[in-house]
Amino acid sequence: MEIIDRKENQLLDRVEIRFQLRHEGASTPSRSQLRSKVASLEPGSSASNVVVKDVVTRFGQPLTSGLAFIYGSQESMQIEPSYILERHGAEVTEEGTNDASPTDSEPPVEVEAEDVSGGEE
Repeated sequence: MEIIDRKENQLLDRVEIRFQLRHEGASTPSRSQLRSKVASLEPGSSASNVVVKDVVTRFGQPLTSGLAFIYGSQESMQIEPSYILERHGAEVTEEGTNDASPTDSEPPVEVEAEDVSGGEE
């Protein structure tokens, strides 16, 4: 695995790595395989704190490139959307959910149903 670009983002407590991986004679690596390989690039990191994004494999070539975020802790990973965390098997806390949901103080909006019968009576 080759690192193309590496940035430290101290504000979000993560390291952002753009990588390339040549996989001659093998199929495209799975997300979990990529997570463990990216974690091995950064000393002191674990695969459970790695989020792999933007994975692209070139057609007809054994070359895969992508973007990975290596977070410093599980708490700092909570800025990722909940579907990304579920995809990576991380625990989702209430603070980490980015879903827009109505609050309990807002009353539900009622809509009258229209008559949708197709014929005349």
